[in-house]
Amino acid sequence: MELTKIKISKATKEQAPEIARLIMMAMTDDCCLYFCGEGYGLEDFRKMMTMLVEREDSQYSYRNTLVAMDGDQVVGVSVSYDGGKLRELRLAFIEAAKEYLGKDHSGMEDETQAGELYLDSLAVQPDYRRQGIARALLLATKERANQLDLPYLGLLVDTDNPNGEALYSSVGFQYVGENRWGGHFMKHMLL
Repeated sequence: MELTKIKISKATKEQAPEIARLIMMAMTDDCCLYFCGEGYGLEDFRKMMTMLVEREDSQYSYRNTLVAMDGDQVVGVSVSYDGGKLRELRLAFIEAAKEYLGKDHSGMEDETQAGELYLDSLAVQPDYRRQGIARALLLATKERANQLDLPYLGLLVDTDNPNGEALYSSVGFQYVGENRWGGHFMKHMLL
């Protein structure tokens, strides 16, 4: 696949099922299951995430998403939002998790802060990896931060994800501290 055939654009509501699937890929199955209550599983999480992507007031909203397109196929996503709005955007997740997953996450710690466009999820379909798509999504997301007058693009990368950390470092992200999210230790990086 040639990168020149891949187009980065704003997501649409109709792309919600594909976006939700890629967000879950970025989160990993273990992390998705961490958010589920007893008796709930990945299919429940997928239904919830699809609904959250369709909403306009969710951190996972299609309005916060850039997609990498190969024709009419979503092959990658970048979901980002103003870190200063995390708590208001997270309310949709907290309410949905109670309804869809039987678990209360209202005590969840903040993974971002004001002053950064927070890159919540970045994922590329396996068949499209190592072709520059993630890098193109990162650069487009940094441009979005500039357009929103946010001085930084921030993210968390799992300490068990050296390939992800190497990618982020290669475009200029720098380590600024540690955090814990989704039951995992994470490194906070800024660009």
